Amino acid sequence: MLKILRSSHNDLRIATGLLRKYTKCAYSTGAVKSLKDGPGLKEFITSSNIHDIETLGAGDDDPVPYLSSTDTDGGGRKVYFETYGCQMNVNDTEVAWSILENVGYIKTSDPNSADVILAVTCAVRDNAEQKVWSRLDYFRSLKRKRSGELALKVGVLGCMAERLKTKLLETDKMVDLVAGPDSYRDLPRLLSITQSGQSAVNVLLSLDETYADIMPVRINSETPSAFVSIMRGCDNMCSFCIVPFTRGRERSRDINTIVREVKALSEQGVKEVTLLGQNVNSYRDLSPSSLPHAYSDSTLLSRGFSTIYKDKEGGRRFAELLHQVSLVDPEMRVRFTSPHPKDFPDELLYLIREQPNICKHIHMPAQSGSTAVLERMRRGYSREKYLDLVQNIRAIIPDVTLSSDFMTGFCGETEEDHRDTLTLMEAVQYDMAYMFAYSMRKKTHAYHRMTDDVPEEVKKARLQELITTFHSIAAVRNQRFIGSEQLVLVEKTSKRSSTDFAGRIDGNIKVVFPIKDVPCHMASHDSHTRQVKIKPGDYVHVKINSATSLSLRGIPIACTNLQFYNQT
Repeated sequence: MLKILRSSHNDLRIATGLLRKYTKCAYSTGAVKSLKDGPGLKEFITSSNIHDIETLGAGDDDPVPYLSSTDTDGGGRKVYFETYGCQMNVNDTEVAWSILENVGYIKTSDPNSADVILAVTCAVRDNAEQKVWSRLDYFRSLKRKRSGELALKVGVLGCMAERLKTKLLETDKMVDLVAGPDSYRDLPRLLSITQSGQSAVNVLLSLDETYADIMPVRINSETPSAFVSIMRGCDNMCSFCIVPFTRGRERSRDINTIVREVKALSEQGVKEVTLLGQNVNSYRDLSPSSLPHAYSDSTLLSRGFSTIYKDKEGGRRFAELLHQVSLVDPEMRVRFTSPHPKDFPDELLYLIREQPNICKHIHMPAQSGSTAVLERMRRGYSREKYLDLVQNIRAIIPDVTLSSDFMTGFCGETEEDHRDTLTLMEAVQYDMAYMFAYSMRKKTHAYHRMTDDVPEEVKKARLQELITTFHSIAAVRNQRFIGSEQLVLVEKTSKRSSTDFAGRIDGNIKVVFPIKDVPCHMASHDSHTRQVKIKPGDYVHVKINSATSLSLRGIPIACTNLQFYNQT
């Protein structure tokens, strides 16, 4: 043993290399399944001639095929992105584009002129995947027209890539590249591999990848809104959800990198930022730079809610992050999505109420109104506790708007369960809702332990009844805005009329109003006579004169800013 300890660093390095070589041989031949009884480092050092080891260590290992920077250089090749699914995928697209732009690729909006086509995909519902398969078939037709040195390369990124990697590569050479949500840094290398005609795959999930050091490049720099990813993955393991299997475990970005990104967006003129995460309000910064400021207590949950995992201790929590972001720019609205109802402690609700630029809109995914179904879904709450939380939110933030997610036809859902969902919607009176029929996903708890026993036609009928119920509720609720004056952040020209602008109020409800010159009211000393042209990114004071279940319509009164409007 003393002899081993006195061995030089070089001797240990060589011996370790030989041990690695021995291990590689053992696994490749299948001769050894476990090395616990095999020779250790001591045996290689003490029973071997050092000169022999040096000879073996110096020349017998195959060289590692590292790629040079010229191999991964984009060289001006054009890349086209097509994005499906949630806002996280939009942000993923911006991360991937930032990485590729940095190595010399050029973005194009025309797939016909692209050298590389990358589809950023969603796997949450079957319908989303079917859309991607249809587009891949079209991209394959483009590939057939391009061959040789100018061959078109097609890649699939994101959740669908992780879930269907084998099928994607084996289906008639439909794609050349498959990259999961945690492997975007590897895109330059993967693309370089496809240049030689090989397929390239990296779908490894990470326990720490957050892309915190990468500044996303906005795909649409014309919009006044931007998305900032603050965390990745999910630990909730709801029985219907594939996200933990396609995006991995929860890990949060360093709070300082998030604040820096928001400041950069503010300097670019962005007027609204949305903080993103699969379970955004369970944010918990455990980075070394945050340790001096970290909390020592356990996670604070909404009253009566539970999780399938143990309490998480330590870290800087979502309320602190939200507060820090709100202080970056008083003229920038702050939103967040998508939260879980379990992570709304009172301190977070009071912060939303008190900070004028944190939007008074909360997304509260219920999924079902039946306690029995919620239990099978492993949501961690009952119908009654969910309603208690809604009551608490409205007591603390009286003018809050609420939205939700619902699915119909989950495993074992009865007609009575469906009625419970309809009555929950009526009881809460949501302002917005996202509704879908359940589609079973492989790898999930429901796939392994339950039966998808609700017929498809029943799912669709229940979905239609749910949609009808929501629209009837929202049409009545939106009448309350008629005659009121609302602050609207102008987003773009309306899709339905080139003479109208469209934007959103603080409560995230869409407002349409005519394009016209208006006075500028930015401060109390303004004369109110200066007329300005409204443009996207402006805050406009609008008087609402009509409403539907999905939007409001009004007349612009004046151009203003967030601080002045909140003071008047």
